Amino acid sequence: MAGRCWAVLACVGLGLGLGLLIGTGTCSRYEPTWESLDSRPLPDWYDQAKFGIFIHWGVFSVPSFGSEWFWYYLRHQRAQPYVDFMKANYPPGFTYQDFAPQFTAEFFNARRWVEVLAASGAQYAVLTTKHHEGFTLWGSETSWNWNAVDVGPKRDLVGELADALRSHSHLRLGLYHSLFEWFNPLYEQDAANAFKTNHFPTAKTLPELYDIVTKYRPDVVWSDGDGNAPDPYWNSTGFLAWLYNDSPVRDTVVTNDRWGRGCMCKHGGFYTCTDRFVPGHLLPRKWENCMTIDRYSWGYRRNAQLSDYLTIQDLISTLVRTVALGGNLLMNIGPTHDGVIAPIFEERLRQVGSWLAVNGEAIYNSTYWRAQNDSLTPHVWYTFGPRQKAVYAMLLDWPKDGVVVLGEPVLAAPGGTQVELLHYGPLKWDPVKPSGLQVHLPPLAFNQMPCQWAWTLKLTGVA
Repeated sequence: MAGRCWAVLACVGLGLGLGLLIGTGTCSRYEPTWESLDSRPLPDWYDQAKFGIFIHWGVFSVPSFGSEWFWYYLRHQRAQPYVDFMKANYPPGFTYQDFAPQFTAEFFNARRWVEVLAASGAQYAVLTTKHHEGFTLWGSETSWNWNAVDVGPKRDLVGELADALRSHSHLRLGLYHSLFEWFNPLYEQDAANAFKTNHFPTAKTLPELYDIVTKYRPDVVWSDGDGNAPDPYWNSTGFLAWLYNDSPVRDTVVTNDRWGRGCMCKHGGFYTCTDRFVPGHLLPRKWENCMTIDRYSWGYRRNAQLSDYLTIQDLISTLVRTVALGGNLLMNIGPTHDGVIAPIFEERLRQVGSWLAVNGEAIYNSTYWRAQNDSLTPHVWYTFGPRQKAVYAMLLDWPKDGVVVLGEPVLAAPGGTQVELLHYGPLKWDPVKPSGLQVHLPPLAFNQMPCQWAWTLKLTGVA
């Protein structure tokens, strides 16, 4: 029913205010103020999901050189590598707009993408509907002839992926949208006026945001790129009030914190703060670590070297640390201009999925433990499973002597505590003074281990 909203009865976060809804009652609408909007409880599906895939795709995928900021570095900064690249490979007068017809997506198969995304174990996927270049992956009426329906693929790429994701019961749709556009004349005019005029958000940004929400009904609206303009210029609070009160996804949608200059790590549904953000300690609000498998770019790069990609050990370590500290991990891939998820990205995603198939019990639906990492043994991280009433100790290293000491975070109860190596079975343990326990791991050959990159001990009956 239009106007239905969550009742703001209580915002709790498993001890630190992560914002899980615990009740409903009479309707309470959110006002277009940060005080009101920030009080909205975070829909609990997001905290339970833990892991999503970011997808950076656009016209920048055609030159696929340097980074997704190719146009900015070429035109605004005249960065020499980009200038030299253009001179060596394209005729005089060739512009960035001339790349758009070459953004063909002829091999893009949304169902194939979803099969790969699902195999990763991710619970949601966030697609760049429009990056800072302004090119939209759907037929935006405010982006004439600079969208994937008018030029290039001549297809609604957002719609195809949205439909394919909805056919898979475990994957939710997220949509990224850049507030600003580097070289849009309306934005440049407003910037020249110190943002005292708002022609660009009125004519471009806000119509597009309303359009993608009503048309595709995403469960994540991932905003980015404030262009150094404050949130009143973007009317961010007005849009979010509509999103939370009256939109078709008002009960399920989550948003990030990039809604204008000064908003990051301060306002919004969950915090991102900076790219590759891992705070090292618990935060009073839910947060997300958005990072990319290619160390140097979010978009696909033809000139990337193998060493430029994070290893599967790097990715598993990042996932474990992020979840143990109360965050979600949003791991980015960059498809090619013709719509292919490159083998290196597919391999990494499937590897993460194979690890989660063994250890997902310690990740999904978990929360943080009273200590996030071990004080005695390095590279041991903890989560807690409320449903299983179990503590999970994730080992990033397999000890050479076959013994791991779990210190103060684990208070063993003699006769009552049980230790299990996930997908192997029960293990023997001895108490350690003044607290903790020493676990004896089985003498397994590498190919006999339940997984290859990190291992999880499940502890039940701990104090």
